[in-house]
Amino acid sequence: MDIKAVSRLQEYVEFIENSLKNYSLSDKLGLQKSVAEAMDYSLEAGGKRIRPVLVLEFCRICGGDYKKAAAPACALEMIHTFSLIHDDLPCMDDDDLRRGKPSCHKKYGEAAAVLAGDALAIRPFQIIADDKYLNDHIKVRLISELSCSSGPEGMIGGQIIDMENEQRSSVDEANLRQMYALKTGALIKTACVMGCVSASADEEKIKYAEEYAENLGLAFQIIDDILDVTSTENVLGKPVGSDNEENKTTFVTLFGIEMAREKAMEYTEKALKIADKFENGYFLKELTEYLLVRNY
Repeated sequence: MDIKAVSRLQEYVEFIENSLKNYSLSDKLGLQKSVAEAMDYSLEAGGKRIRPVLVLEFCRICGGDYKKAAAPACALEMIHTFSLIHDDLPCMDDDDLRRGKPSCHKKYGEAAAVLAGDALAIRPFQIIADDKYLNDHIKVRLISELSCSSGPEGMIGGQIIDMENEQRSSVDEANLRQMYALKTGALIKTACVMGCVSASADEEKIKYAEEYAENLGLAFQIIDDILDVTSTENVLGKPVGSDNEENKTTFVTLFGIEMAREKAMEYTEKALKIADKFENGYFLKELTEYLLVRNY
């Protein structure tokens, strides 16, 4: 990304980090404070903040004030973080590291991590419902979008397919595309849609946002597949090679690294063409291209 785009990304990320701190419960709880500390530990562990950034950017390019989209942006990041906490648990991927730090269950214990994840799955809806900037119609739409993309029709549905695929010997591209669209793509699509909805965008723009996100989500996950093979634990901040160890079929195992990279480029190009339909979409396109060449 060029200096202009990097500056906007930093502006968005700083706004998100400050907003997440404003929603922290650590100073507002009594005896149950430890669960809030576990929530904050995982929320503040870093990360690219791509999903909330997309909320803010789509709000902006649809004519809204991105600073009034803090609630949906942070709500989405909480849902994402809840999924990471639970993914790392011994009963799931059993990962000891997340973003270069001990996973939540390694830091606070398995039971506390489960509860912290549960809390981060619930609090987002309170944040949206209580927001002072959004009207009730928008809040209902946001809650509906987030609920659907987080549950069995979205992220959780993708996770169960991913787990069951470890026992399948005939996973093909169609299966992977569906799994990726749910496990990774659903929250990315919701990020783009929530940004549009927060700005009261029309249905045509929301449709374009969905199409953009569908392609970006596939490219994003394919790059993750590649990085699991080509990167290092120090760079990624989490274990590498885990896909192979867990017998996961990915775009890399199906097609090889070079063909997988070509497919990621193909989906990225499709996303870029749709991004052209939005005015002032310069940063969106820069971000899209950056996600293709990222190394973590």
